[in-house]
Amino acid sequence: MTVKIIVGIDGTGSGDRAINFAKSRAERMDACELILVYVVEWSPYSFQTPEENEARHKRREQEIALAESRILTPAMEALKAEGVNVRGFVKHGDVAETLDRVARKEAADQIVVARSSEGGVVKRIFGSSTANLVMNASVPVTVVN
Repeated sequence: MTVKIIVGIDGTGSGDRAINFAKSRAERMDACELILVYVVEWSPYSFQTPEENEARHKRREQEIALAESRILTPAMEALKAEGVNVRGFVKHGDVAETLDRVARKEAADQIVVARSSEGGVVKRIFGSSTANLVMNASVPVTVVN
C-alpha cells in the first residue's frame, strides 16, 4: 500500500522545510507518494458584475500558471531527480480547507506544513488557519520548524 503525504508549499524556505521533512519520511518507506499543494488564497464570496467575474477568472488562471511554473514544477522536478514519487496541484481557496479537501480526495495519510514563512501559504496557515487545519483535518497534520 502506498502512503500518501500532502505537503503544503509556498515557494519559500519554510515550504522547502516541509518538503524536506516529508521527503525524509518518504525515503524511509517502501511505497510513498508526496503530493505537493500550493494554495492561492481565494475567497469565493465576491459579488461582482459579469465583466469583473470574467477578469477575475482570467487573473485566477494566470495565478495558477505562474505558481505552477515558478514554484510547483521546479519543486517536483527536484524531487523526481532524487527518485521521489511526487505529483502536485495549484488550488485556489481557503488554505486549511483546501489542504484538507485534497487530503480527503487523495485518501492521504498525512498533511505536512511548515511553522513559519517569509510569506505565502504557510504564513497564512500558521495563524487561525493552522489551528483550523490541525483541529479539523481528516488526517494527522505535522507542522515542522
